[in-house]
Amino acid sequence: MPDTPRPSTGTSTAGTTTTGPRRSEGPRVKPRNGLDRYFSVTARRSTMGRELRGGLVTFFTMAYIVVLNPIILSGKDIHGSTLPFGAVAAVTALVAGVMTILMGVWGRYPLALATGLGINAIVAVYAATQMTWPEIMGLIVLEGLLITVLVLTGFRRAVFAAVPAQLKTAIAVGIGFFLTLIGLADAGVVRPGAGTVVQLGVNGQLAGWPLLVFVLGLLVTAVLLVRRVKGALLIGIVVSTILAIIIEAIAHIGPRTGADGKQVNPHGWALQVPTLPKHVVGTPDLSIVGHFSLFGGFSRIGIIAALLIVFSLMIADFFDTVGTITAVGAEGGLLDEDRNLPGSQPVLLVDSLAAAAGGAASVSSNTTYIESAAGVGDGARTGLASVATGVLFLLAMFFTPLVQVVPSEAAAPVLVIVGAMLISQVRELAWDDMSLVIPAFLTIALMPFTYSITNGIGAGVISFAILRTAVGRRRDVHPLMWVIAALFVVYFALEPIQQLLHR
Repeated sequence: MPDTPRPSTGTSTAGTTTTGPRRSEGPRVKPRNGLDRYFSVTARRSTMGRELRGGLVTFFTMAYIVVLNPIILSGKDIHGSTLPFGAVAAVTALVAGVMTILMGVWGRYPLALATGLGINAIVAVYAATQMTWPEIMGLIVLEGLLITVLVLTGFRRAVFAAVPAQLKTAIAVGIGFFLTLIGLADAGVVRPGAGTVVQLGVNGQLAGWPLLVFVLGLLVTAVLLVRRVKGALLIGIVVSTILAIIIEAIAHIGPRTGADGKQVNPHGWALQVPTLPKHVVGTPDLSIVGHFSLFGGFSRIGIIAALLIVFSLMIADFFDTVGTITAVGAEGGLLDEDRNLPGSQPVLLVDSLAAAAGGAASVSSNTTYIESAAGVGDGARTGLASVATGVLFLLAMFFTPLVQVVPSEAAAPVLVIVGAMLISQVRELAWDDMSLVIPAFLTIALMPFTYSITNGIGAGVISFAILRTAVGRRRDVHPLMWVIAALFVVYFALEPIQQLLHR
């Protein structure tokens, strides 16, 4: 059957399902005040309280990045230099706060931004093996500026529109599974196995107090959600955190890993140990802002090698955002009948500027976070929620010790619940044409199995173009889809290309 446009679906905070396009201007409802009018709060069937609460939920589900990013970027570069832990934590919060507020005020959608996971790991590897921190951050700035040019020329938006509805729905479903895997991994439910790819908990068993906190948090949050309690996700995080603090105070469990990153206690807390801090307020260290060398990487490793790094970072940034916007927009019922986000140009522009800003501030590329779906799942529908999230990130610069109180085991249940919300969209997929089923399946499967949104989108795009052509439906493939497919072929072949260049 042809790939016909499908209506978008989303889940309201009341638990009911809404179907059909909900454009940014929404139904004609008289706004209560200027703030309501600017953010279209009433027009999108939301309230000020719901937006602020949703922003709070989003913050708590992604606040871990303030602690995790310094850990990932804690290694030495090619000259043996390191980035100061405290400065990376403070600047991570600063950039996330500024760019998320900009997204809310300009983009006017409930999308939050912070340092991109995966990209920061790639940055750390390149710094350790090939160049200095300022040099790799300079390449991040270039990558962000290139994406900004693509946005200003309309290319990025055109690519977004060229992706067919079947793949956009599959992207949302795949991200649902991906979020679920992230939540389960953060809680320690899923871990690398001995003789298996993954295993359940510790040695195949759910053991340890942190896992109990996750399980109870998941059950409490799920019960509150199905009972349609307002703020169910936020209440779940708070209850789980309080329980974790009490358990840690009594049992003194400690962290799962030591300062060197090696596991010292398989039954310990995954990241933050939930203890009340001795000092709540601290002065942020912003000394690393502006420490980047725009073209230093080119002289260090050569023009071709540097361009390949920029290309790989750009592809990951570019399509992670496409997937995230599609999934979050679908969850909130914000997509139009073609599964596109109305008025997406400012959103894409802020996202691209965030990539450059992250590099310029020495904390790696910033991108739109899929955890934004947590706030949307709790009712957020407008940029006002992003403003709330951004303000909390700015406050986190001064209250970093307080942010560390919430353990990942307390936030992970929300990611699993939101994953369930996104996966429900699987009903919108076409299942009677294998040339549509296989690309959708590859998109869904590769996201969690390769721990990458970009890989899933790439597999779906390439297979969609080939299979629709194979069954004589070449007209269903937008010309830009062939360009995207070709770029993904290069992306997947980067390793052998680099090997050929180094011969």
